[in-house]
Amino acid sequence: MKLWEKGIPTDKQIEQFTVGNDRELDLVLAKYDALGSIAHAKMLGQIGLLTAEETTSLVDALNEIIADIVVGNFEIEDSFEDVHSKIEYLLTVKLGDAGKKIHTARSRNDQVLVDVHLYLKDELKAIKEQVKTLFDLLMESAEKHQNVLLPGYTHLQIAMPSSFGMWFSAYAESLIDDITMLNAASKIVDQNPLGSAAGYGSSFPINRTFTTQELGFETLKYNAVAAQMSRGKAEKTVAFAMTSVAGTLSKFAMDVCLYMSQNFDFIGLPAHLTTGSSIMPHKKNPDVFELIRGKCNKIQALPYEITLITNNLPSGYHRDLQLLKEGLFPAIQTLKSCLDIAIFSIKDITVKDHILEDKKYDYLFTVDTLNEMVVEGMPFRDAYKAVAEQLESGTYQSPKATKHTHEGSINNLCLVQIKQKMEAAL
Repeated sequence: MKLWEKGIPTDKQIEQFTVGNDRELDLVLAKYDALGSIAHAKMLGQIGLLTAEETTSLVDALNEIIADIVVGNFEIEDSFEDVHSKIEYLLTVKLGDAGKKIHTARSRNDQVLVDVHLYLKDELKAIKEQVKTLFDLLMESAEKHQNVLLPGYTHLQIAMPSSFGMWFSAYAESLIDDITMLNAASKIVDQNPLGSAAGYGSSFPINRTFTTQELGFETLKYNAVAAQMSRGKAEKTVAFAMTSVAGTLSKFAMDVCLYMSQNFDFIGLPAHLTTGSSIMPHKKNPDVFELIRGKCNKIQALPYEITLITNNLPSGYHRDLQLLKEGLFPAIQTLKSCLDIAIFSIKDITVKDHILEDKKYDYLFTVDTLNEMVVEGMPFRDAYKAVAEQLESGTYQSPKATKHTHEGSINNLCLVQIKQKMEAAL
């Protein structure tokens, strides 16, 4: 029986269309739905809408349901519309009238809101932990290879000297920006929407501060309409934070694919991180990093999908919002899998030590040469022209050494400061 059923049967085709794959997606929310119900039951007991015995029996039964969910013994059969109706059914079968009282003073609208907010809080925390692990690996590689020079490119043309220390730590520091985005998303989802009911509050004397504390939210979303409007806004904010991480991963993956190609040959990957060709026996393809790139680029489309679903919706609940789960939930798992495989793979990247011995990289040092002329008293523009003339006449002699001293430069990477910056962000 549906929670909203009034004795009038629903057309089967309509039911299939409106429910869609919501049952499968709701399995992700099942634990959080039970946790929200525990807090709600305790609150109903506190304000006298449940007896002490009813409250205890509901909490115990919900904890049993959570135990089943954790070990994989929970499912949502086709006879149920969603996770909310399945859990209420189990409570009613076990406890009778006490189970029928669990929906007092709430709606599925605020019920799914609290489920999604709790779920996103946990997933953001897990993603931040993965990002920190990746950061640590990149910083270890930066320290290990900080003195190994690497060509720097602009416009895919040879530009200025870089180093593997600079390359690895650049992506590490970029992850700090991603943590800042994840923090912002965490702050937005860390607001309790429970008690907003269908989006306009309740005439029951509920205690929303109590459920906020019980569920571990930092604060509550006070205005009931604002709480309902957080559906879509919370998901989009999380999606933007995810795209920040995905953008960093995608760019790094592209660098890896480029740098390991024979035309660049800056790095190597062990055999277990590459795949072969069915026709070309010499091939060692960076499929892992190509898929990280592709999957992370796909994730970066997610905020626009969410925007298009929610863009012209007025305030209040609309069934369109159900579709947000279809894009967001799988994308979260995709991002986590990309972070996992990046963490697994990066530690095995090998760097080439003598890249700059190739004559074509002599031009990397032209700026350093003209800067030395400036230090010795020549105006910058004259020094620029003098080096250009040397290049044109074939008389340019590359120093093949760097003397960069400022913060964040090739010889002063500020790795300690970058670590401190990450700790502050976390």
